Amino acid sequence: MPVKCCFYRSPTTEVMTWSENMDTLLANQAGLDAFRTFLKSEFSEENVEFWLACEDFKKTECAEKIVSKAKRIYSEFIVADAPKEINIDFSTRDLISKNIAEPTIKCFDEAQKLIYSLMAKDSFPRFLKSEIYKKLVTSQQVGSHKRWLPFL
Repeated sequence: MPVKCCFYRSPTTEVMTWSENMDTLLANQAGLDAFRTFLKSEFSEENVEFWLACEDFKKTECAEKIVSKAKRIYSEFIVADAPKEINIDFSTRDLISKNIAEPTIKCFDEAQKLIYSLMAKDSFPRFLKSEIYKKLVTSQQVGSHKRWLPFL
């Protein structure tokens, strides 16, 4: 079985590391799931969904798939009144709109940076103060104590 990490990280430590920075949170599937749950509770999950779609898009190699994925991202998140329209400035939206006919792998980079910055400055700090995160930390601490102290 392959070793995923060079040291053991308890579940308690794992949940606590999510508070280090947003990259740590987004890189961890359980952290990402918790963050998405929080964003859904605030009706702003489109931001992380857009960011994830862009991450997937950047891994696309086939030219045909670049076009189809770009159009899907555009219609889902960018176009005015999109089902999951993200909050970006007019000039960024306009630039993407002008370039969507011949999209490149970098066509959403500026919008993705803006959304990442918005999440890092706004959503992420609120997540760390949320009941969702606090309950996870508490439940992990209790679970950790029970493993080591079976009488609890």
